Amino acid sequence: MDTPSSSDLLHSSDMLQLRDVSKSFTLSSGSLNVLDAVSLDVRSGEFVSILGASGCGKSTLLRLIAGLDTEYSGSIRYEGQRVTGPDLTRCIIFQEHRLFPWLTVEQNIQFAFSATKVPREEQNERVAEQIRRVGLTGFEKAWPHQISGGMAQRAAIARALINRPKLLLLDEPLGALDALTRLRLQQELQRLWMEVGITMLMVTHDIEEAVFLSDRIVVLDSRPGRIRRIVDVPLTHPRERTDADFNAIKHDVLTDFAEKSV
Repeated sequence: MDTPSSSDLLHSSDMLQLRDVSKSFTLSSGSLNVLDAVSLDVRSGEFVSILGASGCGKSTLLRLIAGLDTEYSGSIRYEGQRVTGPDLTRCIIFQEHRLFPWLTVEQNIQFAFSATKVPREEQNERVAEQIRRVGLTGFEKAWPHQISGGMAQRAAIARALINRPKLLLLDEPLGALDALTRLRLQQELQRLWMEVGITMLMVTHDIEEAVFLSDRIVVLDSRPGRIRRIVDVPLTHPRERTDADFNAIKHDVLTDFAEKSV
């Protein structure tokens, strides 16, 4: 039986606790160490970004937290319990929207209820609520190929929020979008976080995006990924990108990658 010691238990304000999490992959040429002794606490309602160079294990770490991969050493606890697999209260959004092309926008969102016992009438009400929340009113009957990439990602966010998760994991959700759409969706993501109040943990390559959205930024070293430092972002929301304090934090984080490719 997995019985945590008193030092392993979550603090009352901590939703997520990682302790010495390490991960390796077995390749034909040998073992590849991807993560090395990552320890992190995430408080309930917090927005935390994970920033690091390509290949440093950011997405792998998110998959472990989501319970999509359980082969690792160390400990991952969510609300006091060891993570042993996926859970509807922990939802992940990927860089690609992954909408089903044979379903309309509202059908894609409603599909999230397929493993639940939520009554159909309540499903319809919640789908309509999420469509309004992400600004897709009028596109309910549209097919994925009829909407833009940004709108498709909004639908994916709505689908992730429909079951009211407590923890939303975002794996570079805006990385495939053009610059202007990305800026608009950063603002939408910030608004949703403030409005819904759930905990968000996001992987990104974009330093400005991390400063714009986050309470804290976790900077990972290159492979094997280990935490170099955690940067507090003590700025009020909503944030202005032209603000001097905003740019001071952005410059501070940028120094970690001055000679590296982010």
